[in-house]
Amino acid sequence: MAKQRNGRAGKTTIQEVAKLAGVSVATVSRVATGSERVSPELRAKVMRAASELKVELNGKGKAKIIAFILANRDLFNPFHAGIMVGAEAYCASHDCGLLFLPLRYGSNVPWQNLHLPSILERPGPIGAAILAGKNSQNLLDLLSHRGISVVVMGNNVVGDWDKDRYGTLYFDDVEGAYEATRYLQSLGHRDIWYVGNRQLTWFERRYEGYRRAMQNAGLTVRLNELDSGEGEDLGYLATKSALKSGERMTALFAGDDAVARGAYKAIHESGLRIPDDISVMGFNDTEAGSLHPPLTSVRVFTEQMGREMAALAFERLNRPDIPPEVITIPTQLVKRESCQAISSPPVAPRVSRVEHQFT
Repeated sequence: MAKQRNGRAGKTTIQEVAKLAGVSVATVSRVATGSERVSPELRAKVMRAASELKVELNGKGKAKIIAFILANRDLFNPFHAGIMVGAEAYCASHDCGLLFLPLRYGSNVPWQNLHLPSILERPGPIGAAILAGKNSQNLLDLLSHRGISVVVMGNNVVGDWDKDRYGTLYFDDVEGAYEATRYLQSLGHRDIWYVGNRQLTWFERRYEGYRRAMQNAGLTVRLNELDSGEGEDLGYLATKSALKSGERMTALFAGDDAVARGAYKAIHESGLRIPDDISVMGFNDTEAGSLHPPLTSVRVFTEQMGREMAALAFERLNRPDIPPEVITIPTQLVKRESCQAISSPPVAPRVSRVEHQFT
């Protein structure tokens, strides 16, 4: 019933777990078999004790399952699909199941009022969860209350959250955005606009990299951030607005590739050409094949992210109290035909007023 990792007799091991947790041996047995007759609080105490004693509480032959929760995102989102492919590959190679669970919830709803998929509402084989999509502290609180260890993609957590309590993976979008902006500057661009809704965490993080690169180069930060959600509509509306402002634009940095797709549409409708008139940079590298010219973008290694998140979650299946670990994965700038170098505009000779009068 209790899989031993320390070579001691099974009966003694269960008794020691029970003693350390302050519960009966029967309670430990129920936790080990996934019984629903144990409250989340008692289950968490037993799992903490088992973790401290390095005892794996999985019934013989009982499957290990990690939940992959995709929150507040479309099911066919290519970015998160790549993450799930990586997570599934890791789980398959470690004799562990991966259960996909889509979820919609509001960030302002108290955690006590959130509703999880029914399989997560009761004790069972799911002891850890990967959180992808857009998440907030209330779901983290609810899963912790249910005794489910959490590994979360930190880039997409909105609002304030307790970063020190959870296994967390980031992709380095701040540095990726900095490098992308520096690349546009190396092509001679000085009037570079950023398009993204900074009310959303991931757009704010990429703006920070863009802003730092612009300020380090002594250039004006140019931002259009209509609070119109995200995706293609945001890119279209914000780019249209920026073009109508009359301010100079030679390059545009879109907060993600979907925003870039909207920017393409707005630029083409305005009678301008990419990259002859305006160079365009994206982020995530999910749209290059569907845009013309192919989009220069910052690649995020989504499958590697999925593998790393699954590894963190797998480790927590039987050791939920190990210290939270934070992993950061670098990004890669992929150069394509949507960006090109520009020559510096000619500088008109300075003419004094006296000279001008005699011209």
